[in-house]
Amino acid sequence: MLAMASLTVWQGYRGSRTLLIAAANDAAQQLGVLLNERSERLLGPAESALRILNYDPLAQSNTLEQRLQRLPVLIETLRSNRTLSAVYAGYPNGDFFLLRRVESGLQAGGRQLPRGTAYLVQSIEHLAGANVQGRWLAYDNQGEALREVAVSDYRFDPRTRPWYQLAESASDIVLTEPYLFFTNRNIGVTMARRNPDGVVFGLDASLQDLAGEVNDLRLTPGTEIALVGERGKVIAYTDLQRIVTDGAEGLQLATLPELGVPVLEAAQKMAGDARDPRLLEHSGQQWYVLNLPLRKVGNNPGSILIAMPAKELLAGVRDTLRDQARLVIGLAALLLLVGWALGQRLGQPLKSLGDQVEQLAGFDFSTPIGVRSRIREVNDLSKMTARMAKAIARFQTITLTLSRETHLERMLDVVLEQLIAIAGGQGGAVYLYDEDDGVLRCAGDNRPVHYPGSVPMDDALLKDPARSLASQLDDEHRYLTLALRDRQGDLQGVLVVEVSPLLTNDAVRSLRQFLGSLAGTLAVAIETRQLFDGQQLLLESIIRLLASAIDAKSPYTGGHCDRVPQLAEMLLEQAQRADAGPFASFSLTEEQRYAFRTAAWLHDCGKITSPEYVVDKATKLETLYNRIHEIRTRFEVLWREADIRYWQGRAAGEDEFALQQTRDAEQARLREEFALVAKANTGGEFMAQEDRERLQVIGKQTWLRYFDNRLGLSGDEQQQLIGVPAAALPVEEQLLMDRPEHLVPWGERKPPVAANDPANRWGFDMELPAHSSNLGELYNLSIARGTLTAEERFKINDHIVQTLIMLSTLPFPKALARVPELAATHHERLDGTGYPRRLSAEQLSVEDRVLAIADIFEALTAADRPYKEAKKLSESVRIMLFMARDQHLDARLLALFLSTGVHLQYGRRFLAPEQLDEVDVPACIDQLRGWGLLDD
Repeated sequence: MLAMASLTVWQGYRGSRTLLIAAANDAAQQLGVLLNERSERLLGPAESALRILNYDPLAQSNTLEQRLQRLPVLIETLRSNRTLSAVYAGYPNGDFFLLRRVESGLQAGGRQLPRGTAYLVQSIEHLAGANVQGRWLAYDNQGEALREVAVSDYRFDPRTRPWYQLAESASDIVLTEPYLFFTNRNIGVTMARRNPDGVVFGLDASLQDLAGEVNDLRLTPGTEIALVGERGKVIAYTDLQRIVTDGAEGLQLATLPELGVPVLEAAQKMAGDARDPRLLEHSGQQWYVLNLPLRKVGNNPGSILIAMPAKELLAGVRDTLRDQARLVIGLAALLLLVGWALGQRLGQPLKSLGDQVEQLAGFDFSTPIGVRSRIREVNDLSKMTARMAKAIARFQTITLTLSRETHLERMLDVVLEQLIAIAGGQGGAVYLYDEDDGVLRCAGDNRPVHYPGSVPMDDALLKDPARSLASQLDDEHRYLTLALRDRQGDLQGVLVVEVSPLLTNDAVRSLRQFLGSLAGTLAVAIETRQLFDGQQLLLESIIRLLASAIDAKSPYTGGHCDRVPQLAEMLLEQAQRADAGPFASFSLTEEQRYAFRTAAWLHDCGKITSPEYVVDKATKLETLYNRIHEIRTRFEVLWREADIRYWQGRAAGEDEFALQQTRDAEQARLREEFALVAKANTGGEFMAQEDRERLQVIGKQTWLRYFDNRLGLSGDEQQQLIGVPAAALPVEEQLLMDRPEHLVPWGERKPPVAANDPANRWGFDMELPAHSSNLGELYNLSIARGTLTAEERFKINDHIVQTLIMLSTLPFPKALARVPELAATHHERLDGTGYPRRLSAEQLSVEDRVLAIADIFEALTAADRPYKEAKKLSESVRIMLFMARDQHLDARLLALFLSTGVHLQYGRRFLAPEQLDEVDVPACIDQLRGWGLLDD
């Protein structure tokens, strides 16, 4: 055996040497073909993109705004071809518009870019008066604008660039010689083409990937490979640092002599056809060299230079010879031990496999299953056992997902992934039946297999959806398709799973039975998720309907319930994003955020119980109507009585002049007094004490009533007159009066806000007025500030009481259990003086404080309330600063509200332009810090 092995080793060495040299020749040829194919593959898609771009409306765009409208197309062009680093257009008037991909870092051209910059727009515009404006604009990965980068010195004339000049004189696409890109130091070429309008479009295509592959394609460690352009510039080499030199004109590509590899210079100078490997003696070493053409790197082909050291090329054969000789020598000794070693190793894998199966029997699926054995049957048994364990674990994952996952899309993704793994296929899909549109719609799929997005339902699909859908796939024999039906037998969808071609027919039948037993469970799970989603959508719709109804109830608060939730979520999002400061540790789960959003929409639902004549009260005497007309009629009576006394005196022969003076003076006084009453009725910031005293004097004037005031009354009005004696007519009454019937008692509607009220299980702590309403004329006209009495103000504040009571009666699920409390806490204050429960700062969560700021800011800036003027941003912020100083608002949240620009974001979306004045945010924060409300 040793002699035979030795002879075999020697013959193998000789044959391997011959084959290795031939293989090296073939490999070198293939390497050249491969590099050419790679270059064409890198630049071919870019040419297609340029031909399409040549007809883009960007060519007719004359301003930066018009060109930015084509930004999504340019971004998609860069995304679809990773070779491209920039796409741009040069205009005949010298305008230039470029979109560049920002690969890494936040700098370009020595300038700092905003965080998150993925794309950079560079623009040159020639404005009127020979002015040239250069601008850089930063965009994120979604194409959203970040900010403008200051580049006041940015100037560029595309008409002076080689790509522009080449394209201007050519009718088709031109390709520049490879060169070093200034911005990212990548090696590449520029493709350009002039369109019919004279605009030249250009693309920068990087050859960096081609250069990077040169090192990977070396046949031996010492193989030298270089790609050389037409003018002798090296565009790719194994050491990328050496192909860039710093010359008189800046960084540029090195020439072959500058590269410092003499054997490649010799290969380039070889005469004749150098496409076949030649043996070359250089520097005392033998090399196999080739000189192959390189296409697609310029208008003319370049060269692929390859030099392989003969010593390294044959080193493997020699090493193999030595290794095989050692193996033959040790083989005899090794065979003596094989029999004993095999006996020991035969049993150990089986014992380990038995222990693993025992763990499976104990429902422990976490231990990996599998052993290695040199016996084929043992390996097969190990593989089958491992497959069984994985199938059980995947089935367990499917079961847990169907029972726990609440989101339909995530549930389908997990279940589909596990089923594909069980089937051993490449992909699968779940089609859900959309009864409204009459189609099977792909709700979840797993690539790389492509499936149609939707399949219209026809009679065949309705009759047998699984088989009919299978016939529409590319190869129905590759897939298992099963109809998904709910408990009523109604079609929910179709499950499609690709089957591994390695499975036998028996295995496929077993898999179909398994999927058939699972299909019913999956259909019920889908039905349950759809019912849950439908109920959630219904709940949200009802909530928004209620909020809209509240806004529609009063024209003075229209849109309040719609704007407050949006503003609250803006501020809450910033609090969650904070990675430093007092809110660094603040975070909410998705369920908690949904509960907050629900509470924000319902925060004023109690207003549905607030009387409109109170909420909308624009004058002090307004109830269901403005009672100033009633009082004016009394003044009219006194006016006519002055006229009557004048004529009665004339009839009695009294002095006409004296009578006229008396009448005119009295009527002038009445006119002045009514003006005072009317002014008091309109309300205002403050009513002077002397005006209130004057009202008392005016009100004491009397007039005669001849008609019964108990006629034509409603039942409630008659109830108010019980216990009030009727006066004999005619009766003398005061001009302004606070009558007993003006006091409306609480009755059964008395809110449970007193601490000692047994019905007060919510912890309300509010001062309850003695009466439900006080309609007294002098009482209302004497209101010092605004138009509301204490009773009416309580009625308005009572909406928050009703909010908590109403929401507490609803059977919210566990995830929304805090909705009533969140919705009814936005009028509390940090100093404990808020309502309805006088909560302290320790009892108020971040969400409570966020909603309070949103409610106040919206109210201050709202422009749809005719009884007040909409305040500007600066006025609103100033008021809120003092509210924070008085411990009515959270100063830390107010600082976050201002520093993150939420006030501006909300203002741009909802406020009028004239309200958007400048707010000195640093000064505001310094003011809060000066009051000791913020940490240093």
